[in-house]
Amino acid sequence: MARITDTHPSDWRYVSEGGATVVFSYIGDNDFQFNNTVLRLRKKALIHDGKPTEDPIIEFQRRCTSRLIPLVHLPRLDIALLDKEWLESFVALHDSARPEDRRAKDSIDVTSQMAVLATDLVGGDWIAVEIKPKWAFLPSPKYLSPETDSVKTKTCRFCMHSRVRGSRGEAQAVGYCPLDLFSGEEGRMRCAISNLWDAWMASDGAINNLKIFVRGILIRPSEARSMCKDDSRSISQTKDVREAFISALVPLLLGTPVLRTISHLQRTLDALDIEGLSKLCRDAEHDAAVLSEPTINDWDEFVSEYLSSKTSNLEPDIHVLRYHLLAYLLSATFKDCSLIIRLNHLDSESGNGVQLDRVSVIDLDKKSMTRIKQWERLDREIVEDYMKLGYQKICVE
Repeated sequence: MARITDTHPSDWRYVSEGGATVVFSYIGDNDFQFNNTVLRLRKKALIHDGKPTEDPIIEFQRRCTSRLIPLVHLPRLDIALLDKEWLESFVALHDSARPEDRRAKDSIDVTSQMAVLATDLVGGDWIAVEIKPKWAFLPSPKYLSPETDSVKTKTCRFCMHSRVRGSRGEAQAVGYCPLDLFSGEEGRMRCAISNLWDAWMASDGAINNLKIFVRGILIRPSEARSMCKDDSRSISQTKDVREAFISALVPLLLGTPVLRTISHLQRTLDALDIEGLSKLCRDAEHDAAVLSEPTINDWDEFVSEYLSSKTSNLEPDIHVLRYHLLAYLLSATFKDCSLIIRLNHLDSESGNGVQLDRVSVIDLDKKSMTRIKQWERLDREIVEDYMKLGYQKICVE
């Protein structure tokens, strides 16, 4: 276990954050424990029974997700020990670097005894592109209601949701369709990345599906030229940066098995859609054991069952509801994950050879059983609001 308290709070620099953790990269003096690492600090307290043991994020990767996605595509995760005095100094120094809207909602938990020390995928002398690809498939009509069938089997979940949110004035990647990115077809993948880039530019970097880091710093569209090689003269305008960016990124995405793996996991884990799953839940709503929060041992056993051939065609039945619930939760993890793709600095004449370890999967945190009803309500609201817009996009698998 690394002792983060051996470092000074100023040895770390704010990178980004999500709903549960805040990420900082190590920029201190050369130290083999911390070089090329990032620190993930929780916003909520970990529940400890006595002294700190293995962090839930680390344990979930070790016992579950690393059995579904090869380790070469996952960051290395280690436990880092903390203390309250060090954390309070850390927060005092760094909290102002966090976005104002985030600071208004939550704060770093200074009572945490542990954090996660992970591979720094965005720092270093390269470009790191973070893509949140989202849902890779259209649901089977088998378990859909007559009211939603004609919509959900033609328009993907992401396109419906982004169109609805866009109609409310929210910054969204409206032109981007995940099915294009997951298609494995070069032309459609170029279209997906082009639409992400255009939405990134139009929103001044505010969309959640594309982030770009240069030498560890999150950049805005006005800084797009910082992605170019220092001696590159052939990329002089933003449109040239756009083309060089797409041309560098697409071959890496075509060459990696990561997108195919995520697509397969999403599809096979979410066989019933939230509609079919919710119907089963209502039939068993008084069965506390079935609806209880899964332990890490439950997750371990579930992955073993999922990987066996016995579960490949399980029909919806109340007797296997527990299996379908855990499957849906894990599918949600893969629907919400992000990819980090590392690129050389851009040059119109340089190539970016396909290296599989350049594509990593992050944000693979487990989801809570308490969110099932929330997801059911959200799904219904998205479909209803989308239908009111009087427009239907056709998404192609």
